[in-house]
Amino acid sequence: MKAAVLHGREDLRYEEFPTPEIKPGYVKVKVAFTGICGSDIPRVLANEAHYYPIVLGHEFAGTVTEIGEGVASLQVGDHIAGVPLVPCMRCRDCQMGNYSQCRHYTFIGSRIQGSFAEYVVLPERNAVKIDPTIPFEQGAMFEPCTVSLHGLKCADYQGGKKVAVIGCGTIGIFALQWAKIFGAEQLVAFATNEKSLELAKRLGADEALSTKEEGFMQKAMELTGGKGFDYVFEAVGAEQTMIMAMELAANKAHVCYIGTPKGNLTFTQRQWENLNRKELLVTGSWMSGNAPFPGDEWELAAHYFATGEMKYDPQMVYAKFPMSRAAEAFACYKEKGRVKGRILLYNE
Repeated sequence: MKAAVLHGREDLRYEEFPTPEIKPGYVKVKVAFTGICGSDIPRVLANEAHYYPIVLGHEFAGTVTEIGEGVASLQVGDHIAGVPLVPCMRCRDCQMGNYSQCRHYTFIGSRIQGSFAEYVVLPERNAVKIDPTIPFEQGAMFEPCTVSLHGLKCADYQGGKKVAVIGCGTIGIFALQWAKIFGAEQLVAFATNEKSLELAKRLGADEALSTKEEGFMQKAMELTGGKGFDYVFEAVGAEQTMIMAMELAANKAHVCYIGTPKGNLTFTQRQWENLNRKELLVTGSWMSGNAPFPGDEWELAAHYFATGEMKYDPQMVYAKFPMSRAAEAFACYKEKGRVKGRILLYNE
């Protein structure tokens, strides 16, 4: 088969690669669309892959073309979205249903062959059947959608509260929509990019504030009657936004960090005291999934995408490239701030 194979830093070649073989309990999938995740960027541009050569890619959707012995829930022709996490199912964390904390996991597209290829093979339980009316490019968004929902679950999200979402990239936009679906009383989005803020408003935010505008924090507090937000979801990972999350939070608020930190983080004494004085409940969020694997994040994503309540907007995609131009797609990330949204790769 053909695949975009990473041989080293910025050395991504579209070439012949061994077609993965089916085995009992596994299915083979012809990849239709696959997304470039933020975690893929340093693997290609900054020499952070686990080994070489490797086929990356873990946000994908496609069609089942072959099923292994013992597979009962899927048939050839089914449309699926891929769950990239492959937990060991034996360690203490797995036994407790905390698959994101598995001590011995593997991961499609970073530790084993991924979806930047014509075909990928994965365990039956890692292939989530999706409604055939859902376009494959939307199916490739299932994984980031579940990551966002996992953040809400980590924060013990309850409806009827005031919610702030910091960052209107793919994860933030999905977090915003989940908060809306599950009954936010007030939903305010924060970002630097005007088009992202417009998208947030279109997809359910009551207000969308630019963090580049002077006085945005004062306006945010006014929107909550000076109390702050009951839930704050940070989906950027930058020092400024991670500090901002605690400043936006109300007393006794839940603050969830979904964004992966981009560097070292330093709080002043006053900033950190926010956590003490407000008695904040602060949590992180990592990947997605719970028992029974892969968890209701995936079940709910499939349901709400099918009903149309979870919306997919073309503006969530910056560009689409054929798999043969994967190197060109990654070159877009060299220009800081150029890419707004996901880049999708597709097999022609």
